Amino acid sequence: MAKVTLKGVKKYFGNVKALDSIDLEIEDGSFVVLLGPSGCGKTTLMRCIAGLEELTDGVVIFDDMDVSELPPKDRNVSMVFQSYAVWPHMKVRDNISYPLKLKKVRKEEIEQRIKWVSDILHISELLDRYPAQLSGGQRQRVAVARAIVHQPSVLLMDEPLSNLDALLRVKMRSELKKLHERIKVTTIYVTHDQTEAMTMGDKIAVMNAGKIIQYGTPEEIYRKPRTIFVAGFVGSPQMNFVTMKVKNKEERYYAENSALLIPINGDFAGDSIVVGIRPEHLTLENREGYLSFEAQVYFVEKLMSESIIHLFLDEETKIVVKLPYDISFKEGEKIRVFFSTESVHFFDPVTTERIEQ
Repeated sequence: MAKVTLKGVKKYFGNVKALDSIDLEIEDGSFVVLLGPSGCGKTTLMRCIAGLEELTDGVVIFDDMDVSELPPKDRNVSMVFQSYAVWPHMKVRDNISYPLKLKKVRKEEIEQRIKWVSDILHISELLDRYPAQLSGGQRQRVAVARAIVHQPSVLLMDEPLSNLDALLRVKMRSELKKLHERIKVTTIYVTHDQTEAMTMGDKIAVMNAGKIIQYGTPEEIYRKPRTIFVAGFVGSPQMNFVTMKVKNKEERYYAENSALLIPINGDFAGDSIVVGIRPEHLTLENREGYLSFEAQVYFVEKLMSESIIHLFLDEETKIVVKLPYDISFKEGEKIRVFFSTESVHFFDPVTTERIEQ
């Protein structure tokens, strides 16, 4: 295990800035997720940590050791890839033992470690099979076993579940998290799936355009997103955003449009403000102290266990409501929606940054 520290990490591909001054500190034994859209730099950052990409600038430190110039084999890291990357001509036992044989580990110790890792990942009965005889989930377990069998200081996972079907992804998420709790190796996990990030990560680094926009616990990312980008990227369906005028009435500021009047705690000097509220924080129940607005039904997604209601607030603004039950509305029907001011987020329309209340 190792504490991983990145200081001023930059990576250019010609004139393209893939990573822009990344500073990040990953605690020893933690599970950190790099989350972001395609092309944001998350895989490039992982490859820089592994030593597979040469840094343009900055340093990578494991514990107190600068490993920026070390080749991958000397960093004691392991990687699990999206494509499994198991040797098709080798049995499972030989796939797992391969990195140990490269390090000339004693045969007795190799057998002990194979037993240890196969027991942990429940693949003991697969050791004498070839990869072609395994399911996708089983092959991914073999890839994970090979990665952890030599007990790396840092385990890197690059979208390891994206090739699996939906049910197997859910199962493997829990298995990987339980595995981490048992072996406590510092793990860095790359994904564009915010559900994976929220359910697996001790901390999440939300990335965009080669930068880390916010780094924090899943709860911090969800409850206090730093920017409009983070707020919109984390959550499903994504947060509703409405640009509203700022009005001063009786020495208090309000966000206002034709349908809504929302109090702003404190001063905000701008003429307009972006108001955000998550679909799951809107309700059809009239609760004490809640504000409300009327909107017209555009479309209803009935998922039986829940309903996603798409509404027109006005001719230009759509609002999405997520309800934890099955409900039916007709297109064009007008309904009243309620919400608590405590669930409202405010953002500066110019900087896109969060305005604390």
